[in-house]
Amino acid sequence: MNFIKELWAFLKVRKKLWLLPLIMVMVLMGGLLILAQGSVLAPFIYTLF
Repeated sequence: MNFIKELWAFLKVRKKLWLLPLIMVMVLMGGLLILAQGSVLAPFIYTLF
């Protein structure tokens, strides 16, 4: 949780709030790939990339 607070403070101070949606999408895609790695859906997800 400390990392998220530091990231938010960095983005706010440096006026880089436009990076927040990009970071969120990258985290969600990474989570999706990790969760679907051993499932039947893996070949369909990997075709997106």
